[in-house]
Amino acid sequence: MRKPRKKSFADLVNENKQALMMDAEAINAIEERIESRLEIKRMDKAE
Repeated sequence: MRKPRKKSFADLVNENKQALMMDAEAINAIEERIESRLEIKRMDKAE
């Protein structure tokens, strides 16, 4: 049986970059939700 070909360093770097970009998008979405909730709470207190 042959060993599967190891991934090149560049392939691993690209995979990590893609994973980080996906994480960054998720974090940004969470931050936007938190900010909008804080704004709603501030508006409720102002009334």
